[in-house]
Amino acid sequence: MDLADRCPQHSLGPLYRRQRHGDSGGIRRVRRNGRPIRLRGGRDPGLVDTTRTRPRTTRARVGRWSHHGCRPAAAARGRGGHAQPPTKAAPQVTSQDPPPSIPLTEPRDGLPEVVNSPAALESAVAAVVAGKGPVAIDAERASGYRYGHRAYLVQLRRLGTGTIMIDPLGAPDLSSLGRAVSDVEWVLHASTQDLPCLADIGMRPAKLFDTELAARLLSLPRVGLGPLVENILGFQLEKGHSAADWSSRPLPESWLRYAALDVELLLELRDELERRLRDAGKLEWAEEEFAAIAAAPPPEPRADPWRRTSGLHRVRDRRALAVVRELWYARDDLARKRDLSPGRVLPDAAIVEAAIAAPATAEELAGMPVFRGRAQRRESGRWFTAIAHARALPDDQLPAHTARYDGPPPARTWVSREPEAAARLAIARTAVAEVAEAHTLPVENLLTPETLRRVTWSPPDPPTEESIAEAFRLRGAREWQIRLTAGPVAKALAAS
Repeated sequence: MDLADRCPQHSLGPLYRRQRHGDSGGIRRVRRNGRPIRLRGGRDPGLVDTTRTRPRTTRARVGRWSHHGCRPAAAARGRGGHAQPPTKAAPQVTSQDPPPSIPLTEPRDGLPEVVNSPAALESAVAAVVAGKGPVAIDAERASGYRYGHRAYLVQLRRLGTGTIMIDPLGAPDLSSLGRAVSDVEWVLHASTQDLPCLADIGMRPAKLFDTELAARLLSLPRVGLGPLVENILGFQLEKGHSAADWSSRPLPESWLRYAALDVELLLELRDELERRLRDAGKLEWAEEEFAAIAAAPPPEPRADPWRRTSGLHRVRDRRALAVVRELWYARDDLARKRDLSPGRVLPDAAIVEAAIAAPATAEELAGMPVFRGRAQRRESGRWFTAIAHARALPDDQLPAHTARYDGPPPARTWVSREPEAAARLAIARTAVAEVAEAHTLPVENLLTPETLRRVTWSPPDPPTEESIAEAFRLRGAREWQIRLTAGPVAKALAAS
């Protein structure tokens, strides 16, 4: 089922043109009815086969495919060209339905060998340097399995280079690769998730394109990589290994194939999203957002990280809060030493239950249901020592009921505490929402709720367009956001 068969006037016709991102071959294998299809000799080695045509259908063109002038696919054919009878009742396809997407099961150039040594990394860097154009980058972590968020596999794809996969356990310093692509645009999906772990191994971008953020600015309904590739490019990505333990070795071939496919169409997706941003007049906005992400410094360490313990709202007493704090830090220390996710060392639920129950002895602690596991009994002495330390603290060293915060109080309390500020926030929110609707933008991408809360809690006097613009600028708003929102917010506040 070739893409040209299904959609001969597809606007992504240049998808695999070599002059765009330089693919030397097309996708060599797709599946139809669960069977791999290999292209026959004499055809173009790429996915698109322009030698075949089909008669035009008179069915109405609607939905996503009508935008690209496409037609629904014909029924799958068996040997001899006869239609294959379905083994079970097939869903009814109407003219309202888009043709089914094509499952993408194999990288177009085959599965590359994993780079797992400094010598192999040197060759990989040379290959990347020889390429041209943007470079697609992705990283796989072991969140929920290992301590921290380090990268356990890095995937790249570039015009003239193909796909490269690097094992940071075998080649832990990727600074040479980082330098090689330092002046190249990086294409990532949800870049803020991967940039910290890439920075840890020596890779920092000067320029980037975030496909997820681009989709948000276009106000697309689903912005995950899989839905975007399917709805925009017509291919279906497998996402079955996204939550796998990527620290395990050896990595199964199916995992490596999944990882390679994550960057397989990222460059093509970038080009189509850029086109849509330009057509919508939003490309400059996106470029400002991308530049802000690339230039952002590493985040400051979180104050009182133990306050993020799940279920902490159940703990009311300051002494019990101290127990949560001491158990959290004892767990964090052990998790770091063992390189395990803290939740695998001691669940949050166990910390909260211990703080509420206040066991008087180590035996009493070990008798609690959440501490009866073998691992918890083995470390019961460690946990009870933390509890005893919290109990011995003087009152002036107990944690406050609420975290320290340098901004305004939670907005939900404004009505009772500061009704005038609550009124300002409500009218400013309405103004921003109207601007967002007029420009087809999610409100949170137009202006962060935190920025609006801080400015309306203590607005400049008088609230002119210039003073509001400067207040937004001081809190990190981008110039395009300021141009759209400063005037309407100033007008709303002046009228309140």
